Amino acid sequence: MALKQLSLSLQFGDIAQAARHRAALPRHWVSRCIRHALSSDAQITVRIVNAEEGLALNSSYRGKPYATNVLTFDYEHQPVVLADLVLCAPVVAEEAKALGKTLRAHYAHLLVHGTLHAQGWEHETSAKEAQAMEAYETDLLTGLGIANPYA
Repeated sequence: MALKQLSLSLQFGDIAQAARHRAALPRHWVSRCIRHALSSDAQITVRIVNAEEGLALNSSYRGKPYATNVLTFDYEHQPVVLADLVLCAPVVAEEAKALGKTLRAHYAHLLVHGTLHAQGWEHETSAKEAQAMEAYETDLLTGLGIANPYA
C-alpha cells in the first residue's frame, strides 16, 4: 500500500533543550510517522511548543488549565486532511521519562495519535472507540518499529 502525500510544515517554538527535541524529530521521521497514519493526502503543520504556549492553547480551545501532550486542530478531513498538531515539548519529555520510553518513540506515538484525531478518530466518547483507536495506533507504530505504547 502506497503512503499518502503530505505537505508538512515543522515548527519549533521557543523551547528549552531545543537541540534534544530537534534531534528526536528530524523532518523525515515526522513525515514518515504522519504518512503511516494517513488515509488521505494531507497538509499538516506540526508545532513543538513550550509549557506556556501549550497551556494557553489548551486553556483557550479546550478549557483545560494545563498544558497537554498533543492538541489536534482539524479543519478538513476529505478529500485532503488539513490540520495543525501542537506538541508540548516539556510534557512529552516528562511523559517519555515516566513511561521509560525514548523521546523519539513517544513523539512518534503522539504524531500518529494526533494524525488519527485529524481524520476523525476519537477515544473520549466511548470505550469501544478508544479500544479501536488504541489497536490501530499500535498496528501503525509496529509498522514504524515502535513498541506498543499501551503495554
